[in-house]
Amino acid sequence: MKNQTLQIEKKNYVCTLTLNRPEKRNSLSIDLVYDLYETFQKLAGDDEIRTVIIRGQGDQAFCAGFDIASLPTRMRPDVQNNVLTENPFTLAMNSIVNYPYPVIAMLNGSAYGGGYELAISCDIRIAADDIKIGMTPAKIGIVYSWKGLQRFIRVIGLRSTKEIFFTGKTYTSQRLLDMGLVDYLVPRSELESFTKNMAQEISANAPLSLKGNKRILNLLCQSDFSEASKKEAEALEILSFVSEDLKEGQSAFLEKRAPGFKGK
Repeated sequence: MKNQTLQIEKKNYVCTLTLNRPEKRNSLSIDLVYDLYETFQKLAGDDEIRTVIIRGQGDQAFCAGFDIASLPTRMRPDVQNNVLTENPFTLAMNSIVNYPYPVIAMLNGSAYGGGYELAISCDIRIAADDIKIGMTPAKIGIVYSWKGLQRFIRVIGLRSTKEIFFTGKTYTSQRLLDMGLVDYLVPRSELESFTKNMAQEISANAPLSLKGNKRILNLLCQSDFSEASKKEAEALEILSFVSEDLKEGQSAFLEKRAPGFKGK
């Protein structure tokens, strides 16, 4: 399934989303941002997809950030209605964070500004070892959104967040790992196979476990882990212990075979 700005490929429980604006270094237009939001909303109800990979088209850029020049004076009615209630970029990032299954950012090229926040919104970041990452709002006089800053603090920590936003520097090679900006740095020639292998490894696991663990991790990242959140987390734990997947996992372990999980 394809459209102009976002390519969608589904195979073996894995969905790959490709930002398809190579002529603009895969920068985010309003339409692309809303396509991401809409796609994740639809995928959330499809348990045949258990891992999502986000990548950029080509090998130059993962995402160069938000394309200010693309801001339209007239928007699609569905986009306009959502813009009136919430920032579409925030809607899209939240839909990734709250997507029930793991999401992998495959950084096949450089990522700047909102393009790196897109990567931060994913659960795992795998990067080619020759890419560059930078957050440049301080260099152009922008105070970044508090929701975005909060997202960075939760993922890479306060120390690294302060450095990248105060300096506006571009980071490369080992420094990306040292600061926690990416989880893996791999040779470009191995990036796609490494990412797909991890996605398949994740997707082979029990769906209820994947969904339950991600949901609880998100709850734990909230500023207030309330009694209601605790009860929701405990209910998810109990559900897994009475699931068909647990019985299948036990049988497969004892019989030394691959499990056939059904998400029940």
